[in-house]
Amino acid sequence: MTQPKTQLYKVAFEKIPQEKRERILRVAREEFADNGFEHTSIQQIAKKSGISVGSVYKYFENKEDLFTIVVQEGLSSLENLLLGLASSEEDIIVKAEKIIRALLQFSKEKPELVKLYCSLTTGGNSDFLNELSQRIEAVSASIYTQAISLAQETGDVRGDVNPAFFAFLLDSIFMMLQFSTACPYYKERFFIYTGKQAPQSDEQIVEQTLLFLKAAFNFK
Repeated sequence: MTQPKTQLYKVAFEKIPQEKRERILRVAREEFADNGFEHTSIQQIAKKSGISVGSVYKYFENKEDLFTIVVQEGLSSLENLLLGLASSEEDIIVKAEKIIRALLQFSKEKPELVKLYCSLTTGGNSDFLNELSQRIEAVSASIYTQAISLAQETGDVRGDVNPAFFAFLLDSIFMMLQFSTACPYYKERFFIYTGKQAPQSDEQIVEQTLLFLKAAFNFK
């Protein structure tokens, strides 16, 4: 997840009509998702948005800022949900179910953002992309570690596990679920493992994931 947003656009971007702002961000999101950060150009985004290259630079300092805005705008609602769940007093398995459902819904509504996140985690990226992905991961790690620590205090999670390592395993499962719904490689990988027994609905995915979590991590 992302850190609290800083203003990465210029004042001129705030002054244009909302429809135009949304169009520019939508085109940028689609181009970055389809082509990756390195292979997406400001010229492509400007042309498909129906504006000049000069206008893009009037709204944003550089491509890095535009990319960061696209990622932050897309993940902020999901981050808010996770932050709320982490600090709630609900049973840990209830929190896990809500997170799984939210991630599956998010992947359906914004598959291009999942593709972007997937590209950030594959390695071999620029220093800028590596730094951005590490910031996102740091927030997720904090959220899940907090949730697990609270669950240990209430007895919902056994006390002899390391919350940070537990959070890493949990997030890895959630990440793979997301990637398997939107990223071609991970979709194929999902079906290689599950074959004809692949779940055909979100309900089956939620059910099977919760069964695994309860057995593997000793949730009560």
